[in-house]
Amino acid sequence: MGKKSRQRAKNTTTTVTLDPADLVDVGPREPCPCGSGKRFKQCHGKDRAQTADSFVVRPFEGLPSECDLIAFREIVPSGTVQVELAGQSVPAEHAGKVINLVTLLPMAMPGVVRDDETIWIGMQTHASSGDPSRDLGHAITTALRTEPGHPVQVGDLMKDGPRLQDLIDTSKPLDIKVHDGFEYWVGENVEDPTGEVAAGLERANAAAAPTVRLESVDAAYWTQIGDRIYLRWVMPHTEDTLLDALARLHAAGSSAIVDGSRLIGSFRALGVLAPVWELPAGTEAAEVEKPAADFATALEKALATEAPLTTEERAARAGLASRQLTIR
Repeated sequence: MGKKSRQRAKNTTTTVTLDPADLVDVGPREPCPCGSGKRFKQCHGKDRAQTADSFVVRPFEGLPSECDLIAFREIVPSGTVQVELAGQSVPAEHAGKVINLVTLLPMAMPGVVRDDETIWIGMQTHASSGDPSRDLGHAITTALRTEPGHPVQVGDLMKDGPRLQDLIDTSKPLDIKVHDGFEYWVGENVEDPTGEVAAGLERANAAAAPTVRLESVDAAYWTQIGDRIYLRWVMPHTEDTLLDALARLHAAGSSAIVDGSRLIGSFRALGVLAPVWELPAGTEAAEVEKPAADFATALEKALATEAPLTTEERAARAGLASRQLTIR
């Protein structure tokens, strides 16, 4: 073959469309499944390394119950919420289909389609890009192509494609449910002759910290970790505004939720802050309901205050800012 013939052959390629699920087990040095003759890392695998560069500061912004979804992804052991598919990004045949978003699935898998065709999507998974909303959208759209009775194989996480905001009706409120354990992992009439399923559930339930979502305010979670009790409250306000308001309350001696509690700091998660209080030993979740509602009222007044911080308030703010942890 002459030089020109070799050049023409080199420039003649066949384009193959690949499903992301086809790429999940491909190693970086293996031939690319598209048939290009290149190694995977030099062909379709390039996007895998670039995915991490797509970072969204506040990925669940615009969704109903944004702060609860953040809590489900970061701090709640066991919870479920149903969403209904809607919008132009949803194939017509799947419009109105109900998807079960859950905090965690066995082995932190991204999703599963059960024999009854119900779809369960996990929010706490091993693989995560810079946009958890797009990760969930990718898992959902992959699940719609997955046969019943099989786990969802998402393959490479995507830089484009629909996000959760593109797949559900954002005008409808979400019904947030927190569970004592992971019984939702198994459907009805599951056979367990060896007892393996029951043993796995028992281990998972034992490892989950008792958690209760307060009813009087949004996205506030009472939890017991060991012998200590905490209130972790995910709030939608911008960080600077919220820190100023908390500093005003703290300087005034009004930052406690109940007598004997103390504001010990906060953590950053998916673009918002979640203040954390340590509660007195023995405090039950029901005992925090009214005090939390009263604190929310006081916080709204502090948030609306436009006066500059006093010297005492600036000192309180510096102390609160120094006790922050970023969850990534």
